[in-house]
Amino acid sequence: MRTLFPILALLLAAAPAWAQQTQQRVLTLEEALRTARERQPQLRQAQANTSAASARVDQNFSSLLPQVSASASYNRSFSNKGAGVGTTTPSGFISREGFNVGASLNQLIWDFGRTTGRWHSSQQSAEAQKATESQTLINVQANVQAAYFNALAQQVLVQVAQETLENEKAHLAQVQAQVQVGTRPEIDLLQQRTAVANAQVQLIQARNNAATSKAQLNQAMGVEATTGYTVQEETVGVVQGEDQSVDTLVDAAFQGRPDLAANEHQLRAQELTISATRGNYWPSLSASVSATDSGPNPANLDWGVSGQVGLSWPLFQGGLTRAQVREQQANLNSIQAQRDALRQQVRLEVERAQLAVTAARESLSAAEEALTNARERLRLAEGRYRAGVGNIIELSDAQLSATNAAVQRVQASYNLATARTELARALGRQTPPSA
Repeated sequence: MRTLFPILALLLAAAPAWAQQTQQRVLTLEEALRTARERQPQLRQAQANTSAASARVDQNFSSLLPQVSASASYNRSFSNKGAGVGTTTPSGFISREGFNVGASLNQLIWDFGRTTGRWHSSQQSAEAQKATESQTLINVQANVQAAYFNALAQQVLVQVAQETLENEKAHLAQVQAQVQVGTRPEIDLLQQRTAVANAQVQLIQARNNAATSKAQLNQAMGVEATTGYTVQEETVGVVQGEDQSVDTLVDAAFQGRPDLAANEHQLRAQELTISATRGNYWPSLSASVSATDSGPNPANLDWGVSGQVGLSWPLFQGGLTRAQVREQQANLNSIQAQRDALRQQVRLEVERAQLAVTAARESLSAAEEALTNARERLRLAEGRYRAGVGNIIELSDAQLSATNAAVQRVQASYNLATARTELARALGRQTPPSA
């Protein structure tokens, strides 16, 4: 027996540590947003596309710089006859060999904006991709925040379902006691048992919905992990200017939306592409210098230097340049139509989001009042049933009303958080800070 005391002491000392390990991790909104910025595949893809666009700028600029190349070669040939220097082999063939080492430099002088136009066009395309990356970040954070508050709402709904089940069990005990003493009919007991069973079903469904919402939150964050965590209670701060007129908010969105800025850069890039394509109508001027060392013996090579200035002018290509210009102009018209459609979509998103914020604020206030009244009604119904002046239907209706009011309060709070998140997204802003 004495040997058991040290073991028991160790177990008791380790019990708090075990309790901490079994507690679920608490996920905050800031942690969820930070995780998405680090791991969300959509954002990593956008960042990679930005890097690729920047590399294309350097590729197009390289054509404006001198092009330097070097070469070295050795050759040997055999023939049965021939003139010039050579060595006669024992078999009577003439053997010749030679070494050649050279370097050349080529520089484009002017091509009427073809190369510079492609370079400037790639710069605008890179700026468009940067703006697209910014819009992707806004969308990712908005999706994470919406998923976070959905998980929070489902988590609270589990608590509501748990409280409802506990209330129904308490009512069941009360009904059983009164049925046993004969003050209530047995049908009250059957109806209350049904209410308890229904509350259990609602709790199971609420837990399933909560687990699903956390799986969706994991996907929004871009992580592959278990859902063994709880989300911390958070609220969304007021979006700056949410009470302003629609026109004012739309103007702010036109100035702040990265996707609109990306579209403008795409328009400018296409205009520069058209200008560069028109340069194909005109000649290009270039210069080159080359130097060589050649001879049959590497120790005794003859050097030479040559230079040239060249003019190349494609006078007729079967209408190729004209067709290319028509194609680029059609692409420009398409981008302009996309811009107009996007502006209309932005106006709709802003107006819809502002209306949703206004409705959610008013609904939240009404839901809070309804919840207060429903809880008071339940309290009175419980007292009336206990005093014998109420019936089981009145008590059941009061409990159902209180549960529905609690659910409505949770949904209204979630709707307000989501509406403000969508308004911030529509204005081209990152999610507002928590309050």
